[in-house]
Amino acid sequence: MSKLIPVAVVILSILIGLFITYTYRQQNELPEFDLQRWWGSGLKPEKEDSSIRTFKIDFNNTMIEDLKQRLKSRRRFTKSLEGMQSRYGMNADYLQKVLAYWTDKYDFKKRAELLNRFPHYKTKIQGLDLHYIRVKPKVKEGIQVLPILILHGWPSSSKEFDKIIPMLSTPRHGYNFVFEVIAADLPGFGFSEGSNKPGLNPVQMAIIMRNLMLRLGFERFYIQAGDWGSQCATHLATMFPDNVLGFHTNMPLSSIPVISTVKLLIGSLFPSLIDSGRPERVYPLRKFVSYIMRESGYFHIQATKPDTIGFALSDSPAGLAAYMMEKMAICSNRDQLDTPHGGLENLDIDDVLDTVTITWMNECIVTSMRIYAEGTSSNEINAVHNKPTEVPTAAIKFLYEVMYQPDWILRDKFHNLVRSTIVDYGGHFAALHTPKELADDVFDAVTEFIKFHNTRKK
Repeated sequence: MSKLIPVAVVILSILIGLFITYTYRQQNELPEFDLQRWWGSGLKPEKEDSSIRTFKIDFNNTMIEDLKQRLKSRRRFTKSLEGMQSRYGMNADYLQKVLAYWTDKYDFKKRAELLNRFPHYKTKIQGLDLHYIRVKPKVKEGIQVLPILILHGWPSSSKEFDKIIPMLSTPRHGYNFVFEVIAADLPGFGFSEGSNKPGLNPVQMAIIMRNLMLRLGFERFYIQAGDWGSQCATHLATMFPDNVLGFHTNMPLSSIPVISTVKLLIGSLFPSLIDSGRPERVYPLRKFVSYIMRESGYFHIQATKPDTIGFALSDSPAGLAAYMMEKMAICSNRDQLDTPHGGLENLDIDDVLDTVTITWMNECIVTSMRIYAEGTSSNEINAVHNKPTEVPTAAIKFLYEVMYQPDWILRDKFHNLVRSTIVDYGGHFAALHTPKELADDVFDAVTEFIKFHNTRKK
């Protein structure tokens, strides 16, 4: 009799999961959204500014001198505990080494010049001044140019894509298409203006990003995104499937929590049977939960009191660098806590310091962190979360991505998951860490998206 109990539990769990799946799939109605909701200061004017302006990144001398002076006059760091390396966070000796490089060797002007090799623009969408990069490819006859919107997460900006943009916008052998790339800074990130009004969550950012693409003349387009950008892109695909030709993500997550959680628990009983991909990335659940508990403290702080920690980081470039770099390190290789760098040396230090410098210069750490508080839960977020999307989707799963879900869970949200790639290296900041692998997968994914649409037409 006792041997039958586990079997009965499994059968019951599966039946509950199927019932929940069926129930949720019937809930297809989305609330009505104000697609022109005003996020700018004050009241919405009678006539909005729809101009598109060229923009140039400038790490100006005043900012540079102030930053260096603050770094030089900082207080002495408390030494890290013996033998702990990066287990308590940023290692003091390593941080001191990076800050010395930032002060004395990081070439602010050269880095700005490198970023300015792409055309930069700004335009106001729903009252917010948004920054984006737009790169148009040079093509020969017979090569189709496809628009693709690429979106970053936290702590980042469109700078994250400066390695991959040339790869996407350069024609390659064996493909009859190439991309016109639009890399946007999310509101409150990078050079994009944040809102002083509450409620600017990833659903609302999805609406803003769609309006940006419409402003640029793109009725239909592809999307590539990771982290919070992936959440925005998921919502965009869910709410506006007629605008999205295909969605490629390097942080694929089902946002249908009840179904996916039940499946995750069922999978823990027979992990290798349920997930023939990489069950060790999420099972045993004890190890996975331990990792999440260890590394998610920042998430809770930013989801509840982002302004308080943000004020502290806004006043100290050393503190800002330590906080941002520790997160970038752990998301690049969580198995390197026993090193001084904690995983950071998987990324180019100049790329890392570009990201910190942009955040410091634009004083946007507070506005960028608020996405955690705004994006954690609301009625409109839950409504969009629980609606599956039919837009063809492709996923690439790098080894040290923050979260891993097998395809059988991803299909709860993405009914047409046409491609899934597992990579046994790399991490969260794929466009900086493994740009070639990411670009290659985007080209192959879009090939599958085109096949998907051609099949539907037939």
